[in-house]
Amino acid sequence: MRDLVEMIVKALVDQPDAVQITEIKGNHAHVIELSVAKEDLGKVIGKGGAHASALRTLMAAASGKEKKRYILEIIEF
Repeated sequence: MRDLVEMIVKALVDQPDAVQITEIKGNHAHVIELSVAKEDLGKVIGKGGAHASALRTLMAAASGKEKKRYILEIIEF
């Protein structure tokens, strides 16, 4: 899942080298923490949260195969 999010986000941003993804594994859910350059934050979130919502939808669809729940957290520095 981490690789999927990383590939999509790096395609969206202007500074792909600044993308950092951390996965925290829990008993019931896995949290994926995403941080990008401050200038690219709007591109990841999208207008009205459209990109962030689409990322979360893709994660939910892909996680059905693994039978795990994933949560995407976008962190601002």
